[in-house]
Amino acid sequence: MKEHKKSWEEINKKIAQGSAVVITAEEAAEMSREKSPGEIAKTVDVVTTGTFGAMCSSGMFINFGHPEPPIRMEKLTLDDVPVFGGIAAVDAYIGATEVHPDYPDFGGAHIIERLVSGEEVFLKAHGKGTDCYPRRDIETWVHKDRVNEMILTNPRNAYQNYPAAGNSTHRTLYTYMGTLLPSFLNINYSTSGCLSPLLNDPWFRTIGIGSPVFIGGTIGSVAWNGTQFNTEKPRNKAGIPLSNAGTLMLVGNAREMTPEWLRAAYYHKYGTTLYLGIGFAIPVLDEDMARHVSVRNEEIETTVCDYGADGHPGLFTANYRDLMSGSIEMKGKKVRTAPLSSFRKARILAETLKTQVLAGEFPIAPPARSFPEHSSVQGLTIVKHRRKKG
Repeated sequence: MKEHKKSWEEINKKIAQGSAVVITAEEAAEMSREKSPGEIAKTVDVVTTGTFGAMCSSGMFINFGHPEPPIRMEKLTLDDVPVFGGIAAVDAYIGATEVHPDYPDFGGAHIIERLVSGEEVFLKAHGKGTDCYPRRDIETWVHKDRVNEMILTNPRNAYQNYPAAGNSTHRTLYTYMGTLLPSFLNINYSTSGCLSPLLNDPWFRTIGIGSPVFIGGTIGSVAWNGTQFNTEKPRNKAGIPLSNAGTLMLVGNAREMTPEWLRAAYYHKYGTTLYLGIGFAIPVLDEDMARHVSVRNEEIETTVCDYGADGHPGLFTANYRDLMSGSIEMKGKKVRTAPLSSFRKARILAETLKTQVLAGEFPIAPPARSFPEHSSVQGLTIVKHRRKKG
């Protein structure tokens, strides 16, 4: 039987004509219980994905505009949270995990959410003063409608998979994977299973540099592969990496974002982070893509790691059907499991994206450039200072 294939152009034509079939990845997973990849490829044109979880490696560029007389901002804060100003005169970068010096549960993520929500934030800046930028100090309230640009620019988002975390020690650990109770009393995980964007395109056939992305409630772009992008992780028989692998560097206009899809958070005794809604619409080009976009939670595995041991060693693998059930079995006993990402919000995001695609409001476009086929991650080498002789 001849394989059914479609081009990007054919799919876009069907969307324009109102005849395209668009479903969510969760619906595709259910469809795969009764239909073959070939039947899905023939029937379905686009599959939408979504995730809503902590994206610590996030931040926002902001250009405040020049006051009169102008200033070169060298040291600045927003609501007393330190902001990096070593870019140009009135450009700055607000990191999501930067924290208030006196209140560790408040930080850059909260500043980003306040600005996105339309709240005013207090800017305090200092510069040494130059002939072209004579002002040395400024204090003022800023608002998203009174600055030039607010561009969310995130070095590492939407991990392709992420290990689940437990704790073998006899004390509670406070981590970016949440609170881990002693002696493996709980296991936390942070991936939206069959709805997770990069698990539906594990070999990056349709997602690459320049791909449109739903980010924070607006349409952004994939700027580059994310930091710590890793193609060398072991995969299961479905082609899914068994731990943290591919990542994305994403950009988007923060002025167009909403607090529904961008929220600040604080992990107890760890720090601040930014919860972000991210989704992709994946074209079903052929049977291979149909197979990937219909992957089910029981076919998606991740590695359960011990965060109480050096290097966080992997102990065993578990699938997302079991993790999402609320408990898994470990050494003959049931261990409680809990998500750090919201599957409910991921489901809403995928449905929202489905509506946008059908209405022609979300572009279906091939990437301008593919990600590297081979990329690995190395740790930081500790090198002692070498003194010069003589």
